[in-house]
Amino acid sequence: MEHEILIQTRTDMEAVLSVVVEDLATVKTGRAKPSLIERVMIEVYNMRMPLIELATISAPDPQLLVVQPWDESVIQDIAKGISQSQIGLNPVVDGSIIRLQIPPLTEERREEYVTLVRQKIESGRVMLRQARQDSKKRIEGLKGEPGVSEDDIFRLLTELEKVTDEHTEKLEAQGQDKEAELRTI
Repeated sequence: MEHEILIQTRTDMEAVLSVVVEDLATVKTGRAKPSLIERVMIEVYNMRMPLIELATISAPDPQLLVVQPWDESVIQDIAKGISQSQIGLNPVVDGSIIRLQIPPLTEERREEYVTLVRQKIESGRVMLRQARQDSKKRIEGLKGEPGVSEDDIFRLLTELEKVTDEHTEKLEAQGQDKEAELRTI
């Protein structure tokens, strides 16, 4: 049975991976993907809401996103929110839908995005190391506890390294996948 410290570490590291994957989804690859805009915050109904809660977002072809609001009265608010966001896309209101043309990436932009992906992966590595360090301190704090031997602590530290390596490999794979996606024309 896995020790509670390792269970908590695994949970923390999964959360780190989740954050990094979400963050990587916002990096444009020159292909239309709903994840590019679903987290854009829109000012509607006197509050800020993510676009995903206001509309259906689809990618009918690799260069086009279509946003179809559930409430047509907020279509202008959605278009305004998208144009004011940092994603650099120009919304075109077409009746009851909004079209977003995704421009193809230049080689220079691709390289900039690869650098950005690498920075995001490095941030993920730092977060994983922090989770590992916190758990290591908790494990080492078990020394002297009743019923905890040196062998138990050694075993927990060994398991901690395995959990850390496993999550680091997953993180690296995410980065490699995103880089490959960016380099594909």
